[in-house]
Amino acid sequence: MARYIFITGGVVSSLGKGLASAALGACLQARGYKVRLRKLDPYLNVDPGTMSPMQHGECYVTDDGAETDLDLGHYERFTGRPANKRDNVTSGRIYSDIIAKERRGDFLGGTVQVIPHVTDAIKAFVLDGNEEVDFVLCEIGGTVGDIEGLPFFEAIRQLGNELPRGEVVYIHLTLMPFIPSAGELKTKPTQHSVKELRSIGIQPDILMVRCDRPIPAAERRKLSLFCNVREGAVIPALDVKSIYDVPVAYHNEGLDDEVLNAFGITGAPAPDLSRWDKISNTIANPEGEVTIAIVGKYVELKDAYKSLIESLVHGGIANNVKVNLEWLEAEVFEKEDPAPWLGEVNGILVPGGFGERGAEGKIAAVTFARERKVPYFGICFGMQMAVVEAARNLAGITQASSSEFGPTSEPVVGLMTEWLKGNALERRAAEGDMGGTMRLGAYPAHLQAGSKIAEIYGSEEISERHRHRYEVNMAYRDTLEAVGLKFAGTSPDGVLPETVEREDHPWFIGVQYHPELKSRPFEPHPLFASFVRAAVEQSRLV
Repeated sequence: MARYIFITGGVVSSLGKGLASAALGACLQARGYKVRLRKLDPYLNVDPGTMSPMQHGECYVTDDGAETDLDLGHYERFTGRPANKRDNVTSGRIYSDIIAKERRGDFLGGTVQVIPHVTDAIKAFVLDGNEEVDFVLCEIGGTVGDIEGLPFFEAIRQLGNELPRGEVVYIHLTLMPFIPSAGELKTKPTQHSVKELRSIGIQPDILMVRCDRPIPAAERRKLSLFCNVREGAVIPALDVKSIYDVPVAYHNEGLDDEVLNAFGITGAPAPDLSRWDKISNTIANPEGEVTIAIVGKYVELKDAYKSLIESLVHGGIANNVKVNLEWLEAEVFEKEDPAPWLGEVNGILVPGGFGERGAEGKIAAVTFARERKVPYFGICFGMQMAVVEAARNLAGITQASSSEFGPTSEPVVGLMTEWLKGNALERRAAEGDMGGTMRLGAYPAHLQAGSKIAEIYGSEEISERHRHRYEVNMAYRDTLEAVGLKFAGTSPDGVLPETVEREDHPWFIGVQYHPELKSRPFEPHPLFASFVRAAVEQSRLV
């Protein structure tokens, strides 16, 4: 029998509801429970696939090809449970489905309304497919009081009445600011946020209070009194040095105990958080450090590369070193020599991206890494730019480019119009819709025996997640391999390139997929572990 935990936020956005949900899921897992985490997003986009990373952050992709909110990355990294397209829904998806039903006549002439039709659709999403889990954690995006979130709050209010007593718990995450001029922590923002939540019929069972310093007992009693929450259920959510410290920190504050108390569950086994203690200790006590340059085009918003950042942390954990990140805007290298910027780094990573802006700067970074023998890791667009660089500078194809940038006489990278997904042929057109039309989700790949990347994986058969619309043109394969760029991995039918590498370089690998989406703190992705290891070796040569 599944029990439901609804996590809402108040006062301001970006308080870390996703991280709190993931950490609570990890704590419940550590007690032996099976958990599932879901995200309900109130915005009207059907999914984040068409949203700018500079606005929304990373678009996370699941094995089954869903483009989802970045919080699903936290869920997977903290619990190890693969998410799927049924774990993230938006207002846009809900309304799109309802309007399609109305056009078909499914409502038999009835008036279609927010209540009950929209709220019923939200409830159906929340309740679907939970037969095998003990707890379902549902995070509601946005902040209480946002007009677009009202149908979601109404839906979870209704579920509190419709499900059997004792099967629903509400957690509200708020902010307690410190006012330096007064020297005081202020409870009033949390009081107002809870008042807003109660005005729509939801009484929180647990308060999680984000704060940058310990909360005195008097302030906890005050929050308990004015928010109608048990004093023990006022949980300080203090800042920590690493996000991987959060599960232990929240457990020490009593979060998972209070959740079980709210459900009336007694006699639950104590959590085994030893692996989290080990991770925290490794991060806090590294044996060395390396510096990795990330040459990207969305570097002003680090959340655009959230999974990438965490994967490099995981690579550091695997090698017991701290990974320092040097964020570099690719456009800078279109006007300036990259040497002053890249001369002291131990590794260069060019991540995914879309569009022509910054492409020439990324190519310049590839050239620097190739010529100076600095470990290079190209992911998706970063692999494509490595191929274009080799075509131009080594194979003499001076006009080599990508059709993504416009018409070109040498489309070394071109629009992918059809490919196999399982036994089905997928087709796309250049003039088609942007949303949901890329090669998305997990696809198998075959790695050449004896290649560097096969050695790293320890296997010749792999499966990785993709998110791209353009592909390296295999017509140039022989020409590029003649100048040292080896196509070491392809789709099982040999039609689509998956990886490239250089044998004349200590560590130079490009991959068309996104390995960062499958890295976990307890299971660092082998490519990131190997890349950081190469950076450690490079640091010893400097």
